[in-house]
Amino acid sequence: QVQLVESGGGSVQAGGSLRLSCTASGYTTSTACMGWFRQGSGAEREPVASIDPNGYTRYTDPVKGRFTISRDVTKNSLYLQMNSLKPEDTAMYLCVADPDQNSCLSRWTFRSYRSWGQGTHVTVSS
Repeated sequence: QVQLVESGGGSVQAGGSLRLSCTASGYTTSTACMGWFRQGSGAEREPVASIDPNGYTRYTDPVKGRFTISRDVTKNSLYLQMNSLKPEDTAMYLCVADPDQNSCLSRWTFRSYRSWGQGTHVTVSS
């Protein structure tokens, strides 16, 4: 059974940092397309970052230069390092994964991923 479990969310002041983690079970993260989405209150779910099996990454413009997506294949985990956080980063962050490696970084919609976690909440206060 595939399971993605996020952790690391919390409350932080603007300018602070958080590191989100996503641990996968029933899944080999080293060969999967993986990423992070977020959904703020009353907002549409939006992509944040993705990573392909070769380590290539893609970021949405608002987080470029502030967020870094990475994976640790020895721990079968995905991470999102978030620096210089802003109040507009406040959202539920969800980890996504899919075993299909085709067009990995072009997959910029939530439903294009086969699996996702329950999410971890991030609150950034001004």
